[in-house]
Amino acid sequence: MKLLFRILLKLWFRFRVENAAVLNTPGPVLLLPNHSSWFDWAFLFAVLDDDWKFVTSATTAGASWFHTKIMVNPRTFPVDTTSPYAAKRMAEYLAQGGRLVLFPEGRITATGSMMKLFDGTGFLLHKTTARAIPCYLRNAVRTPFVRHQGWTRWFPQVTAYFGEALQPPRLTEVSNSVARQQLTNWFRDQMIAQQFHVEMRVGPTHVLGAIAETAGHLPGKEILEDVSGTLLTYRKLLVGTDVLAAQWRQRLAGRTASGGRVGVLLPNVNGMPVTVLSLWAAGFVPAILNFSTGTPVMLQCSQLAALKIIITSKLFLAKAKLDLAPLTAAGIELIFLEDVRETVGRGAKLASLLKHLVSCGAGLHRSAGPDEPAVILFTSGSEGVPKGVELTHRNLLANVRQITLHEDISDDERFFNALPLFHSFGLTACTLFPLVRGLYTFLYPSPLHYRMVPAVVYDRNCTVMVGTNTFLNGYARKAHPYDFRTVKFLVAGAEKVQAATAETYARKFGVRLLEGYGATECGPVIAANNRIQPLFGSVGRFLPGMEWRLEKVEGVAEGGRLFVKGPNVMRGYLNAESNAKFLALGGWYDTGDLARVDENGFLFLLGRLKRFAKVSGEMVSLTAVEDALAGAFPQYGERCEIAVVSVPDADKGEKLIAISNEPRLSLDEIRTAIKAKGLTNLCVPRETRAVREIPKLGTGKVNHRELQAQLTEAPPPK
Repeated sequence: MKLLFRILLKLWFRFRVENAAVLNTPGPVLLLPNHSSWFDWAFLFAVLDDDWKFVTSATTAGASWFHTKIMVNPRTFPVDTTSPYAAKRMAEYLAQGGRLVLFPEGRITATGSMMKLFDGTGFLLHKTTARAIPCYLRNAVRTPFVRHQGWTRWFPQVTAYFGEALQPPRLTEVSNSVARQQLTNWFRDQMIAQQFHVEMRVGPTHVLGAIAETAGHLPGKEILEDVSGTLLTYRKLLVGTDVLAAQWRQRLAGRTASGGRVGVLLPNVNGMPVTVLSLWAAGFVPAILNFSTGTPVMLQCSQLAALKIIITSKLFLAKAKLDLAPLTAAGIELIFLEDVRETVGRGAKLASLLKHLVSCGAGLHRSAGPDEPAVILFTSGSEGVPKGVELTHRNLLANVRQITLHEDISDDERFFNALPLFHSFGLTACTLFPLVRGLYTFLYPSPLHYRMVPAVVYDRNCTVMVGTNTFLNGYARKAHPYDFRTVKFLVAGAEKVQAATAETYARKFGVRLLEGYGATECGPVIAANNRIQPLFGSVGRFLPGMEWRLEKVEGVAEGGRLFVKGPNVMRGYLNAESNAKFLALGGWYDTGDLARVDENGFLFLLGRLKRFAKVSGEMVSLTAVEDALAGAFPQYGERCEIAVVSVPDADKGEKLIAISNEPRLSLDEIRTAIKAKGLTNLCVPRETRAVREIPKLGTGKVNHRELQAQLTEAPPPK
């Protein structure tokens, strides 16, 4: 029987096994696989010795003649899942040296992603001395025998990856209920870590290759749409990529900057991701410029990257009213997409279409290795000169896979992306991630259209929406309570999420806000809340594959300076001095943030180290003061904004100044609000200043550098 199963699985699914030797581990031992399909038991049955028993539901086993024949036999361990003694029976069997196969999710996934684990898993790990073997049934989720609504195939290649036998940590200083929950979470982390390392080892190593692989399965899937109403399927996307790549090979050969860098200056339209993919296909590295910073900063970034050519659009420059004369005066050539398209003949389009009709995604030239630069992005420069960040294909794919495993994203999600692709989150999480995963994305040109964004999310039935606290507040003011009816994942980052913002979305729209944390240098996502383990006030738990450490900071009693390391951390900076400092850390990235991590692994940000002031010898977080003042003055309306900066002070070292766009706001009101939040007198600003508008970056964050400059230039109030 077992031999027959092996033959059938080999023929149908090209079934393979890795690290089968671990299955010889003597009992007590638990084998804990992910549960993707009705056929999962067969993959395991074909390779396990006869003394392994499969935990099954006694109720399901009696559901039909077929279930009885399959599930009631010497190889099964039927339990009554409604009985509180079910886990105790399994524990007793393990205590006798038994070997059990248990699907810890307790059900076949309904999302295509790994779901929560039942804490009976933690109970068994806590109450017995059993070791635990994680098992990743890769691609079982793509067989036809599934419960999720995503795409499947008749003949996917399925591989069983068995991890090492793990000895669970012994928890003696906590209650049984806490121990079982912590051990359940511990093993879920082990399963996710194993899946991540497998995907990094055996999956595509080039972003374009990963997209082409998905396109080969879903050539007709509508994948991109923009405000023009143009819908691109995978096939159309890759035809456009092919055709443009041929143009770049012809036009750019031998004329680009060092390392094949080519500037890209385009908004969120379909042409933007097509341009990026086509540059990859032609062997070039896109350097994406932030048009919201203005021409002087773009020139600075272009010179940093040694750009000779920038790809842009006449229509975009006219609509955005951008004057690139300083760039052309510096010797940088502009290539306009409109001119390139006019030179593309019908024959080239037809030839590419025929190729992708035969095999979508085939033949795309991918010369770069996984550790070669994939893209150059530029940091916001909120606290200094922008830095050029080199992210490799491995970095980008690592972050895509980390997000895939951390969040329970289904195949039917629909992304709304208004974050420009010069923003690392807009590029990786909101464009490359859905392209690799096979998810529809609507590209919107600006996150500042507060009235239009909710209308588009509503009209396109989008389920995933991202933004900053500033942008989300703007949408909330203009949106109808029904506009976000389809939103399942509302993700915020880039700046601290205010409690008032989360409460507005929960009460007005019925949407839970999930806060995350990242940096351009990390691809960008470092940590995030998810629907399985959310904790408001934190930025979630670290993504799989991430290491972290905290270094104590003098004058700061809580937490420390956060350093992170992982496959998503950048190759390096273009800026020589900054790159030397990064390389000296041996792969660790200094986030510059003060943080603490609780006993469950949740990360809490305490503020930027540069955004601390030393008042009377004590460190005061300017971010914490801003958070205390946010939403504290409803009498002045929702548009009232307050930023806090510090300046030198002869008596106390530094003093705080509150800057607001509300001229009626008084120092007494600010003092009362801060004390009401329980902050000390050191946190009270000593002055207030009124400005017409708080300066912002393109990401929606307060531009503290500009604000500090304005404060320095302006005379103090009389």
